[in-house]
Amino acid sequence: MKKHIKHFFLLTAIAIVFTTCETMAAITDVGAQLAGGIGLIDHNLASAISQSAQAIGAAAEEIEPEQEYYIGRAVGANILSTYRIYNGNPGLTAYLNRICGSITVNSPKPFLYKGYYVNILDTDEINAFATPGGHIFITRGLIALADSEDALAGVIAHEIAHIQLQHGIKSIRNSRWTQAWTTTATSALGITTGINLNELLGIFDVSIDEIVTTMVSNGYSREQEMEADATALSLMAGAGYDPQGLLTMLRAMERASNYSGRGFGRTHPAPAQRISNAERSINQYRVADTRQYRQARYAAVVR
Repeated sequence: MKKHIKHFFLLTAIAIVFTTCETMAAITDVGAQLAGGIGLIDHNLASAISQSAQAIGAAAEEIEPEQEYYIGRAVGANILSTYRIYNGNPGLTAYLNRICGSITVNSPKPFLYKGYYVNILDTDEINAFATPGGHIFITRGLIALADSEDALAGVIAHEIAHIQLQHGIKSIRNSRWTQAWTTTATSALGITTGINLNELLGIFDVSIDEIVTTMVSNGYSREQEMEADATALSLMAGAGYDPQGLLTMLRAMERASNYSGRGFGRTHPAPAQRISNAERSINQYRVADTRQYRQARYAAVVR
């Protein structure tokens, strides 16, 4: 059943990806010629097909918001085959989404195809994930480490940064996209190439797995994590949150560090490295101290 659900989201992603590209107009014209009874593919037509496929591959370098969203849904479905959504405190989920909204509305990318959404994963593992297109997952274990709304904002801002910097999409951009688009181009023409929907599905399956492996198993590169932290500081300041909240959270994570193979210890650089890097740039942000106005609502919802 989980495999079928995952493939449903993958098929949806494939449909969205390949119906929003303007290049498909050229492919459709050639397809119409074939349907008209040419029967054989001569050298000129083969060259046109090849050029169209290359154009599609190049177009894949710029992912449309709809495409990114549906790819993210497929990634999210994969994550939820391992973790369960925590439904024990709807008020907490709503609270995290309000924090997310206050950050994104003041960010360089306030709008996505379906917006940004935060869900809580029902595990005491200390971790968080952000899929392409705006899906954010935070574990109960990580929430339990926070001592303020600003600390939670630090976690959420870091995940928003991964989304806005497209770190998830970049996990597959240079490896599978050209193959997938070329496959679709030739398949759309009805050419006998031995490629079918199952093969295309397999290409996307591997692409989604690449993102999941990066996020859940291997982690982003050290440079990407540092970039996400730096961006998070800017996002927090832009929304009026104290950027020190991110450092507070990183220090709490350092105290709770467990490098036995679970959680952020496996997928993130050591908190000490991230703290040192963030401390070098945090002084450039000047934000009025308004934490007292947030502490009461934090206590009411989280504690």
